[in-house]
Amino acid sequence: MRLKLFLLLVLPGLLVKAQVGGMGTYRFLYLQPNARIAGLGGNAIVTPDNDVNLIVQNPSLLNKNFHNQIGLNFVNYFANIKAGDFNFAFHIDTLHTTFSMGIQFVNYGDFTKTAPDGQVLGTFSAGEYNLHLTAARVYKQFQYGASLKLINSTLETYNSFGIAADVAASWFSKDRLLMTTAVISNAGIQLKAYRNDHYENIPINIQVGFSKKFEHNPLRIGIILQELQSAGKLLYQINNRNNKNIDLETGLPIQEKFNIFDQALSHVVVNTELIFGKTLNIRFGYNALRRRELSLTDVRGMNGFTWGFGIKINRFQIAYGSGIYLTGRNTNNFSIVTRLDDFKRKKNTTN
Repeated sequence: MRLKLFLLLVLPGLLVKAQVGGMGTYRFLYLQPNARIAGLGGNAIVTPDNDVNLIVQNPSLLNKNFHNQIGLNFVNYFANIKAGDFNFAFHIDTLHTTFSMGIQFVNYGDFTKTAPDGQVLGTFSAGEYNLHLTAARVYKQFQYGASLKLINSTLETYNSFGIAADVAASWFSKDRLLMTTAVISNAGIQLKAYRNDHYENIPINIQVGFSKKFEHNPLRIGIILQELQSAGKLLYQINNRNNKNIDLETGLPIQEKFNIFDQALSHVVVNTELIFGKTLNIRFGYNALRRRELSLTDVRGMNGFTWGFGIKINRFQIAYGSGIYLTGRNTNNFSIVTRLDDFKRKKNTTN
């Protein structure tokens, strides 16, 4: 029965044709308000630390060490778009399983509603929500988990509901300095379309990753390949990028040509952390696809590069992350992680 239910929910999303930039619905699922993820190039599926916020991207990272952790995340995107995510994890010994629950939201703000002739009719709002539930287990050197996402999108009077799942598995070396993982994200279907019978695909994302923490220095390096369901198809031609190259016969811009290196690099995210004990982390990342898509013709700047840090103050882990999207424009992501057990009073003991 459970297998039939899983196939019913997941297979429709796996069978849709591959999605590339801008296609499909519920794209807000790609917007991660988490500061650590933002600082690591927008992808942290190979970051095996006790941070409950990371399971939003990789449910197999969840384990009993996350018990009673709470994570809060917030970012003010461009045009005053606000996004956040709340997570809570708990472990049940009798089931040998760790669970988490949370909600992700994006608030696009208020807009002026007008008639075709410009007459103001009032205002309307827009927002999207993702209620996510996760379960994970550990078996020897393997960890595996799955998340169920209940999705709601409200854009003015248009409403849509959907359901999706993430499945993931990770392997760790015995010293946990080496990690590999595979993740399938957002495999699902739209249950209610914005318009009658006009159903859209949810953008699935297949990823694999590898990370290595060095034993005698603070460096950890991660390499991730994302969007593998569209292998070699992420790049698209931009005419005005080559506006100085005109075909003399037709007078039209010469189309871009992509070699195999360009196509392969578009799938790569590289990140690194400098881990100074339990009190300070410094993070950097590089997202090749983001750099290509958001760079201007003559000004590339630092688009695609990210950075951030995390510090522990008393019972709280506080993190900041910044992603550079355009020259002179970046995001400011903030996260807080704490554990409820840390607030319990120690029992008095007598001799």
